[in-house]
Amino acid sequence: MGIEQDMSSYYAQRAAYYERVYFKPERQAELRALEAWLPGVFAGRNVLEVACGTGWWTLHGARAAKAWLATDLNLETTAVARRKALPACVELATLDAYTFAELGSQTFDAAFAGCWWSHVPLPRLQPWLALLHTRLKPGARVVMLDNSYVQGGSSPITHADADSNTYQTRTLDDGSVHEVLKNFPTREEALARLDPRLHDRVQDPQWTDHGHYWVLSYSLR
Repeated sequence: MGIEQDMSSYYAQRAAYYERVYFKPERQAELRALEAWLPGVFAGRNVLEVACGTGWWTLHGARAAKAWLATDLNLETTAVARRKALPACVELATLDAYTFAELGSQTFDAAFAGCWWSHVPLPRLQPWLALLHTRLKPGARVVMLDNSYVQGGSSPITHADADSNTYQTRTLDDGSVHEVLKNFPTREEALARLDPRLHDRVQDPQWTDHGHYWVLSYSLR
């Protein structure tokens, strides 16, 4: 089983209690600020959300959107999302984020991914971004939101592989132990993935460090 399949299995098993991470006291101020900021970014837009998981960010980000397609590979996580009182504009769908094949010819004028970037193996990150951009219209807005590494507040990094991906060892409630790919880019590393020689449509990339979370946003020509 490859790392992508391992990750999918891990999050399927964790789905019922995944959102505990959002109740850590030290993260509350940041979360409220991000939840308040997101709707305005996507107001009136047709949004593709990648790896929506249990719909935590969907619930907040989609409040002012025109349409919001929240996608994930795992039925276990989207089952949790379906039980939420999501905005009326939200549609949930199963999708392989590495191919987008299930979308047919659909395109969007915005994209959002919460806590997905960090799980993409580094050799696949730039090709994945290029593929995402083929699904987005000129003028589209893109927001990537993910975890920062906080000493004492994040699971320790246990090792790195030959491609410089970093890994955490995590234990689920049933006692099973899982190795999870989790990368923590710096501002410089993240912006380098948007190299204009490969992504010539990217304009005005902005990086914001909130402490426990970072946000990378940009638009497309």
